[in-house]
Amino acid sequence: MAGNGEDVPVDAPEHCPGTASEAAGKASACAGCPNQSICASGAASGPDPAIAQVKERMENVRHKILVLSGKGGVGKSTFAAHLSYGLAADEDTNVSLLDVDICGPSIPTIMGIEGESVHQSASGWSPVYVEDNLAVMSVGFLLPSPDDAVIWRGPKKNGLIKQFLKDVDWGDVDYLVVDTPPGTSDEHLSLVQYLRQAGVTGALVITTPQEVSLLDVRKELSFCRKVKIPVIGVVENMAGFVCPKCHNETEIFPATTGGAEAMAAEMGVPFLGRLPIDPRIARCCDQGKSFLEEVPDSPATQAYHAIVKAVKQFCD
Repeated sequence: MAGNGEDVPVDAPEHCPGTASEAAGKASACAGCPNQSICASGAASGPDPAIAQVKERMENVRHKILVLSGKGGVGKSTFAAHLSYGLAADEDTNVSLLDVDICGPSIPTIMGIEGESVHQSASGWSPVYVEDNLAVMSVGFLLPSPDDAVIWRGPKKNGLIKQFLKDVDWGDVDYLVVDTPPGTSDEHLSLVQYLRQAGVTGALVITTPQEVSLLDVRKELSFCRKVKIPVIGVVENMAGFVCPKCHNETEIFPATTGGAEAMAAEMGVPFLGRLPIDPRIARCCDQGKSFLEEVPDSPATQAYHAIVKAVKQFCD
């Protein structure tokens, strides 16, 4: 009995027979798989009930967008926050931002809601609202102090992500933006697994121009292909420095191999644009303010608006 694809764990090897197969945990392809002992015992033969619960919770969430990066420090959380601000600029559009960067939850600081707490009601956890149409949920709200380290192994991280997806009362949402940690780790696998039935609209992949970043982004795009997540596009962040005085742009990180645009063409995915460095972006993030509202005349703001427009067109 072969697996049908729906019963194959996202972290399984290529020729996994599927958890419902009689060969589960016993086939040669199972050697070295982290699920081998569970499958062999028969405990994994049934679907995780949380997958159906997540699907039910997400019925009123129209578009689910993952923000990914192969490498840390490329500005992924800053981008996720300002993508959310940009989408929520339309007062008739409801946006939620979910921070699953569990070991480095910077979204509460960037959004100006550090120190807020999560309340629980009969309908589930209530997210924290930045604006009437922009809600946020992060592990940062659950920590006693922003300086506390989150020292968790994979299963506990996965359990919290599952709880975020199935227990948060998102309400009627047009866009759910998910800020993920760098790489292709447990958090990403959990998201794919639990959103499998609810459906992921697509992923945005953030990089910087230099080859050392692009190397890891290629792996991220390969991950998206393997787990069948559509790629909305690649964004090149820190693609030059914009002087706040004269607005001239200077290259800081040289694109020695052609940058993100050449890499996107090579990998056959859309290239959405370049975001230049503007020191005022970092200042706004530290102060918990929207750079798009604070500095509307910056070339970086115009670049953000163009990318937001491209994301809307993809979703429509």
